[in-house]
Amino acid sequence: MKVHFIAIGGSIMHNLAIALKNQGDEVTGSDDEIFEPAKGKLREKGLLPENTGWDPGRLNSGLDAVILGMHAKPDNPELKRALDLGLPVYSFPEFIANRTQQQKRVVIAGSHGKTTITSMIMHVLSQQGMAFDYVVGAPVPGFELSLKLSNAPVIIIEGDEYLSSPVDKRPKFLWYQPHIALLSGIAWDHINVFPTYAVYLQAFYDFLAQRKKEDVVIYNALDEEVRELLGREEWPFSSFPYQLPSYRVSGNVAILQRPEGDIPVRIFGQHNLTNMEGAKLVCSQLNVEEADFYQAMKSFEGAGKRLDKIAEGPDGVIFRDFAHSPSKVKATVEAVREQYPDRQLVACLELHTFSSLNKNFLPLYKDSLAPADVPCVLLHPHVVELKRLEKISEEEIKSFFNRPDLHFFSDAENMLQFLLSLKWSPSVLLLMSSGNFDGMDLEELKKIVAA
Repeated sequence: MKVHFIAIGGSIMHNLAIALKNQGDEVTGSDDEIFEPAKGKLREKGLLPENTGWDPGRLNSGLDAVILGMHAKPDNPELKRALDLGLPVYSFPEFIANRTQQQKRVVIAGSHGKTTITSMIMHVLSQQGMAFDYVVGAPVPGFELSLKLSNAPVIIIEGDEYLSSPVDKRPKFLWYQPHIALLSGIAWDHINVFPTYAVYLQAFYDFLAQRKKEDVVIYNALDEEVRELLGREEWPFSSFPYQLPSYRVSGNVAILQRPEGDIPVRIFGQHNLTNMEGAKLVCSQLNVEEADFYQAMKSFEGAGKRLDKIAEGPDGVIFRDFAHSPSKVKATVEAVREQYPDRQLVACLELHTFSSLNKNFLPLYKDSLAPADVPCVLLHPHVVELKRLEKISEEEIKSFFNRPDLHFFSDAENMLQFLLSLKWSPSVLLLMSSGNFDGMDLEELKKIVAA
């Protein structure tokens, strides 16, 4: 195939471009800005555009497909050229759906835990030597790309509820038509796309309404919203609940308490341990024995930026996590607090998504930082201005989080200096953001725990 990518620098788009080239397809692409690590990976594969920006001349009638990324605008000149030429234009999920029609499709959906559960399943199937394809939203140890397409009998897909493309407003996961679906939890997010909770919930209802009698739905029985949705009507499919396993924490290690004996695992926190049980049920549907699942999970280290331990030393430990929405922040802080009950917990959250900077959404963060001894929030005023949202004051942030003692920063350097000035023995630093704290120097932070 000859395929052109509009907005090739996207986190999943560049992985798909590389995967298609690895299969022998002829791939081109364009973008108006490409950042690392996508830039380096595309350059290594000979896919980095020579010039940034959009050029309709890159498109011709010989193309078999054009894939449109979310970063592009609806009036993109390359998109207009593709439509004028009558070329097939696909969103990312539509393309994946078309390419996987002959495979058994497993889709992991939910407001939180998708990446972790998908990564767990990938790790276990890999340990079992099973052939499978996958689509996941973050790097996973042991896997070169976050996407693989082949002729494997099964594909594991992280099913996002966000828009399919700038011109296709359907949630991505409605394209995939899974034979096995998992629903991890429902907590309002993406207020720019789903202005009310009812609109957000409808997306998940539509996801379940697509399921057929022969399909299987695995769901988190601890999530009230999920339970209510599953109980709303008589669904035709088979459903299987999962919940928190029996465990204890000893020496900062989570230990599963199983009839066959204790099983230490590297993941921790009730949220992640519950995710693991969901992954186990999916793997059982793929004929993985329970004992083999737990054996494989002993070596599972997690997905990229999901409670990723980036430094550890005599004076403490530093974790980086992708958490940014209220439910994710709350679960992550509680997990670290439970794992390190006797250490000072410094929890830092960067607010920079549209939802997290919206005054109609911010009240949902109430008490999400409650377990932290030193709560910190970074909010750049210029980001608020760029998103054309109402200004937010320090007092309002403290009120929204219900933490009068919260340390508020409007500059990453000021936050860094504050963190360096703290007494660090023994402590845990938790950095939560879907961004990068405006490029804050993590190497300086790593030095404080290794000193």
